[in-house]
Order: sequence, then C-alpha cells, then structure tokens
Amino acid sequence: MKYVIIIPDGAADFPLEQLLGKTPFETAKMPALAAIAAMGHVGAAYTTPEGFEAGSDVCSMSLLGYDPRRYHTGRAPLEAAALGLAPSPSDWIFRLNLVTTGQKDTPEAGLMLDHSAGAITDSEARALVAGLVEHWRSLHGDLVQGISVTPGVSYRNIMIDGSGRTYGAVKTTAPHAIPNEPWADYVPIASGGASSADAAAAGVLNTLMRSSIAFMAGHEVNAARVEQGLRPATMAWLWGQGIRPNVPTFLERFGLRGAMITSVDLLAGIARYLGWDRLDVEGLTSYHDTDYAAQGRETVRALNAYDVVCCHIEAPDEASHQGDWKTKVASLEAIDREIIRPVLDGLENDHAAAGWRILIMPDHYTRCGTRKHDATPVPFVIAGTNIHSVVKRVFTEDAAASSDLQIDPGHELMEYFIRSGLPQSRRA
Repeated sequence: MKYVIIIPDGAADFPLEQLLGKTPFETAKMPALAAIAAMGHVGAAYTTPEGFEAGSDVCSMSLLGYDPRRYHTGRAPLEAAALGLAPSPSDWIFRLNLVTTGQKDTPEAGLMLDHSAGAITDSEARALVAGLVEHWRSLHGDLVQGISVTPGVSYRNIMIDGSGRTYGAVKTTAPHAIPNEPWADYVPIASGGASSADAAAAGVLNTLMRSSIAFMAGHEVNAARVEQGLRPATMAWLWGQGIRPNVPTFLERFGLRGAMITSVDLLAGIARYLGWDRLDVEGLTSYHDTDYAAQGRETVRALNAYDVVCCHIEAPDEASHQGDWKTKVASLEAIDREIIRPVLDGLENDHAAAGWRILIMPDHYTRCGTRKHDATPVPFVIAGTNIHSVVKRVFTEDAAASSDLQIDPGHELMEYFIRSGLPQSRRA
C-alpha cells in the first residue's frame, strides 16, 4: 500500500463577504479535489483537543495520529528538532519571531501588525538575530548566560535556555494570534499561583523582548526594508516554550516508513520525531511564490521509496494571516493543479503498488476575516483502496460538517486512514 497525505495549511475558512458568502474552498476551482471527494469519503476531524489552542503544532500532531494531550510539550521543541538541535531534557526551548509592531506617534502605535515582519528574508533575519544576541550579551550578560539563538526560516528562530530556569508556569502568546491587538497585553506572565521563581522567569523574557526594540530600530537591515516600502522587524517575540518530548516513531506505531515535504521547520520537526525523512525540494517557500509543481513532482517520485509521503503547503495559512483572500484562493487552485492532480494520476497509474490511499486535510481553520486560527473541526477527504461512501459529497466545510464521518478525537483519523477496511494480512 502507498499512502499520501496532503496538508494545505490553514485552508479551511468561514464564508467571506468578498467571496459572496462562500469560503475559499467553495470558490476555488479544484477539479482534482472534487474528483477525489466523489470517489472517497468526506468528513470532519477535531484536531484541537479541549484545553489546547488551534495551532499548527497541536493540530498537525493530531492530524498525523499523535494525541497532543500525551505527546505535546510545546511548539518550539518540535521546530528545534528540524534544525538538528539537541537540547538536554532540562533545557527550555522557545520560538523567537521577528515581528512588526506599530510605532510611536502613528495610528497603529503599540499594535501587533505582522507576526512575520513582512515575510522577512532568511539573510535579513540571520543578520538581525546575530546582532540581537550580541546586544543582549552586552546589556544583560547575567540573564543570557546559558542562552543560545539559532536562526530558522525567515522570521522563525529558536532560543534555548539552559540556565536552569523553568518556564512551565509562564504563559506566552503566539504573535499570529493577536493581529492588530495591543502587544503589551500579551507579553509573558506567570500564571496564577506561580512562585517567585516563575515570576522572575517571565521577567527575563519580558526584559529580552523589550530590549530588542531599541536594537531593531537602529539596524541597517530595517532601514533598508523601510526604504523599499517593506515592513521592518521591530521586535523579537518569545513564545511556544517547552521541553524535548518523548515520541514513538511512525514505524513503531504503524509499521510504515515515511517522508515529509515542507518548507516549515515545525512540520519538519514533527517528522523528525516520527522518524520520517525530510525531503528537500528546491524552490519551496512558505508563501504563494513557492514552486508548487516541484512539490507535486517530488511527492510522486518519493512514493517509489516510502510507504507514506506527507506533502505540506504553508501558503494558504500565510495568506489567511494577512487577510489576503485572493491569494488564498489562488494558492488552493495551484495546489489542486500542481500537486493534487499529478499525485492522483501517479497513484492511479502505479500498477506495481498493492493499493493506495490519499488523505487531503487542512490542520486547522485560519480565517481571513480575523487573521487567526480557529478550532472548528476541519474537513478532510480520504479515497483509495477499499474506501467507499454511499453518499457522494463535495469537499467543502459545510459538506464535511454534515457528514456521518466525524472523528473525535482527531488523532484517531490516522488509524482509520491507514487500516480501515483492509484485511488483517495487509495491516502493519
């Protein structure tokens, strides 16, 4: 059996006035997805467990068959794994975003404007991060003892604190969860009943974040971006902390060898914990300028070497966080044309395989109207060998919500996708 998982990140949405009351999925021309829905089974899955926020860390882990309540320790540890970092079990790991905030004496003063600092480039981000660490060392030498920062992709970076401080009682907030809101209302704080040590740990994060503002304001990278009409990185934002998780591999759980194709460190980090290979594809980005066709070709090619290939596309999510419904629709149409269609053709024409299945599913909703994630159960479609549905449905949010196939908790979908309806001899 060959299995393909296609994740159009954040693609699910609510109806939009700009789309005459339709969602991007309902608007986009996606004939390949429609064909898969017609031959398969459409449903919805609850990928956000109660007590968790609808983030890609939680929701992607759930989508891939791992219960976040058991395996999730924080978002940052997953991304650290993608960078090949090896923190000790006691180290605390953070995401460090370069963000854009509203500047003094402007109508947007004090607001979180952009979690990605205007989609800052890798080279610009690396220059800023390197200078920021030196800035912190010069001003806050005692606080940053044991702290290191590793650049990731674009605005995404990883900070590891091996000082011995603990942050389990510190609440942090993802910057993409507070667009156009006062950022000062969401800085790290110690939760109720926390100790003085917890309050001190939250204070360290606040000091570093606020100290970054003056450094960013005077940096030549940001001056050049402003001259080009681009958003500058005005602040370093720390969030998503956790310690290294202990996760069984996909091979141990399902008996299948897997590979991940993604431009995002988070998904690559999850893949690393699952024991999957990350396949590098030239031309991939997190935005609509990505090479969709190259990703489609590599997904088909990888099926020759792996039992499971997961193809993750970040572009719909990033478009949603910018409130850009036009690009979101365009990205869905490109995914259908350049990825879903060639993958489906490849599966149907692979006569050497004992059978095949495909799962297409966003990890969570990302709403263009609010620019935020949403925990509404996400639509999915599965099709392939021994998968049949009496009722033929289209692939839309409403069709999924009305389906008889509702998976709660969402992490149980993977077991259903891989094993349902197959004879015992074909199971892992």
